Amino acid sequence: MNLDVERRDFLKLAGIGSAVLASGLWKNVVFAEAGDFVFLQISDTHWGFDNPKANPDFADTLKKEVVSINGLKVQPDFIIFTGDLTHTTDDDQERRRRLTEFRGIVAGLKNQNIKFMPGEHDASLDNGKAYKEVIGGETHYTFDHKGIHFIVLDNVSDPGAKLGQAQLDWLAADLKKLDKAAPIVVFTHRPLFDLMPDWDWDTRDGAKAVELLTPFSNVVVFYGHIHQENHHMTGHIAHHSCKGSMYPLPAPGSVPVKAPVPWDPAAPWRGLGFRNISRSGAKYDLSEYSIQGEAV
Repeated sequence: MNLDVERRDFLKLAGIGSAVLASGLWKNVVFAEAGDFVFLQISDTHWGFDNPKANPDFADTLKKEVVSINGLKVQPDFIIFTGDLTHTTDDDQERRRRLTEFRGIVAGLKNQNIKFMPGEHDASLDNGKAYKEVIGGETHYTFDHKGIHFIVLDNVSDPGAKLGQAQLDWLAADLKKLDKAAPIVVFTHRPLFDLMPDWDWDTRDGAKAVELLTPFSNVVVFYGHIHQENHHMTGHIAHHSCKGSMYPLPAPGSVPVKAPVPWDPAAPWRGLGFRNISRSGAKYDLSEYSIQGEAV
């Protein structure tokens, strides 16, 4: 099967127009109609994770990512981290220390046009207080880039895994400003649909956000949380997750209990890596690399 054609056709069916999806640790999307550009999505770096059975290289994985990103021949327009920047801890001071260390490591990125958003590991125990203090900014916001309207939603600060009515009202007000044909990209940490509620892979009121987005003809959602690639449609809206940066998780419902996939010394970076998609005319080139930048 031709993967290039399959991904391209999937996105056409999803109503994304000339978009190209790169799923994996990084997702690069090229919007030809709104002006070509590339951005990187990185998710679930889990700084502070210390389980050597799942990743014996936990202390250096994020640092290796920074080196790999800096080594890209073409730098992205921007980089977005879609949550779980750090690994959860009940200690408020330790949470701040991990967030501070994370921020210091990614300060080494050559490209400092970086967007952040929290995951439940960062924000659910204190409603995002430490995240806002250390990372700064709001946990939900919008920005525009080369004709695309980007919406960052927070479905993690509420420990009940909800967006909440106030944020839904904010989303509705933002969408009222847009033409129904406007290209929209939504970032969330959790999926907005019920992928696997028993594993906490859902947003309790995500369907309400999808309902607000449905009248718009050109919407795509990128999320993290599940530490693997997954593609799903809610009507004409495509939802795409990316792999985690620290450890992979099993496919939805494939095992009785959700737990990190054990590290395989024979294939140490399996489930972790990045995919780069470049567009030249009508040709779409997909290249996959390990987290260390080696072709796989």
